Amino acid sequence: MNIVAILISLIVTTISLIIISKLPTGVEIDSLQKAFVSAIVFGIVNALLHPILNILALPLIFLTFGLFSLVVNAIIFGLAAFLVQGFRLKWGFWSALIGSFALSIVNSIIFHFLPASVS
Repeated sequence: MNIVAILISLIVTTISLIIISKLPTGVEIDSLQKAFVSAIVFGIVNALLHPILNILALPLIFLTFGLFSLVVNAIIFGLAAFLVQGFRLKWGFWSALIGSFALSIVNSIIFHFLPASVS
């Protein structure tokens, strides 16, 4: 992955977080700068912990036919919110679950409209 793709992914995640914070998901972000920092932290936490959590949760993911992956994503989303001041989850775990689900949907929609050469 080159630096341009990483920057585009960072910008898309920032925009997605801003959109999610405007929806009734229980996710609150104070400003565009906080959304940008949250996108950076989310990307780092996701890159570092997602593979480890998936391996640890593999039996549960297998038993639930992959649905437990939503919980793993919510844990990562919640951890990013915990680490960034100005990024809050109004309803705790439920906001993390709804927010992580909404983030994946909004990111998918935005990336769908980008040319294939930049994503």
